[in-house]
Amino acid sequence: MRCPYCQGEDSRVVDTSHDARGGIRRRRECNNCSQRFSTYERAILANPLLVKQDGTREEFDRDKLLSGIRISCAKRPVSAAEIERLVGEIESALQAMGRAEVSSRVVGDMVIAGLKEMDQVAYIRYAIVYLGLDDLRSIRDEIDHLLEI
Repeated sequence: MRCPYCQGEDSRVVDTSHDARGGIRRRRECNNCSQRFSTYERAILANPLLVKQDGTREEFDRDKLLSGIRISCAKRPVSAAEIERLVGEIESALQAMGRAEVSSRVVGDMVIAGLKEMDQVAYIRYAIVYLGLDDLRSIRDEIDHLLEI
């Protein structure tokens, strides 16, 4: 592992921990400059192709999903760790399905469900685009539905 400070290639592992998704976080110390840094390892599993509404297919893009959720959560009290956790759960669920193709609607539904639990304002922001809430009446109906729960 190359040191991000001095670019040295010799480091030693100081600490190792595992997360719920099967990833491994390693705390390392560079033998050249003695700086410490963390690395994160996770298995690369095959992600399914997403089938869009118009029939086109594209590869699942974790960064694209992360970006969309971050936009919904902008200026909200939602930590980066919570967003990463949600994206990781969605990615794991898609891989666990074991299918070559999945409707993009499945991913959208997972995001909606996750945001609803995480932050209701972020949920409404995402729902406006995802559910096509194009007028104030439909947005208000969705908010009223949230308030009833």
